[in-house]
Amino acid sequence: MTEHNFIKREIDSSQDNARFLVHDPLEIVRIMRGLVSRNALVSAFFNAGNDLLLTSVLEVVPDAHALILDCGGNAVMNRRFLESEKVIFVTALDNVKIQWVSNKVEPAHFEGRDAFRIAIPGEVLRLQRREYYRLATPLVNPLKCRIPVPDGGTEEVTLADISAGGVGIIIPAHTSIEFSIGAVFPGCSLELPGVGTAEFTLSVQNMWETTLKNGSKSRRAGCKFVDIRPGMQSLIQRYIIKLERERIAHTGQER
Repeated sequence: MTEHNFIKREIDSSQDNARFLVHDPLEIVRIMRGLVSRNALVSAFFNAGNDLLLTSVLEVVPDAHALILDCGGNAVMNRRFLESEKVIFVTALDNVKIQWVSNKVEPAHFEGRDAFRIAIPGEVLRLQRREYYRLATPLVNPLKCRIPVPDGGTEEVTLADISAGGVGIIIPAHTSIEFSIGAVFPGCSLELPGVGTAEFTLSVQNMWETTLKNGSKSRRAGCKFVDIRPGMQSLIQRYIIKLERERIAHTGQER
């Protein structure tokens, strides 16, 4: 699988995916300078997604076609990072997901300290359709959100996607939950495998119908978290990083 195809695969399946890939060199430099000015934390996945190094873009050098990156705190991990043949960088700028691929990492120096050097990418994935980047949830063992129902119990609904700001719900064909735009569901909970249980209130923002590959119809509801506690949002963000790391590792094994 080529890096270009890998980036495209990371975009959730929707129409006109190509519009999320930025190729203009000046725009890419502008994005990278934005990461510098915001001191944005960048997740660097390597070793087929099995290793993760947290870094940041320290400087953009257009004349040398280079980016200078901060070193991590672990010397062994830094050395392995330098030896990596492919790195997938994932970050966010103004709540917009930014991602690119690099095939070579070199040692460098920045303001008297060790750093990394990579080439300015030729293309960057920039997802800006929503306030938060939504990641499709697993098809096998899908996430189930428990929503309280009028009789005092709860009903489980399957999630189609998840983000730090909300979830996409697959509305069951038969349900006692009254889904409608503006509906609010307090007391919801979600078990996040390997991370913990998140509790929150959901508010339905939009609803639509989608056609599945087998031709059948499915109703969906886009919901946002309402006044979610920082600790709960942190759990969700940890799960998203975990899920993305697993998918990058799986993609690397397919190459």
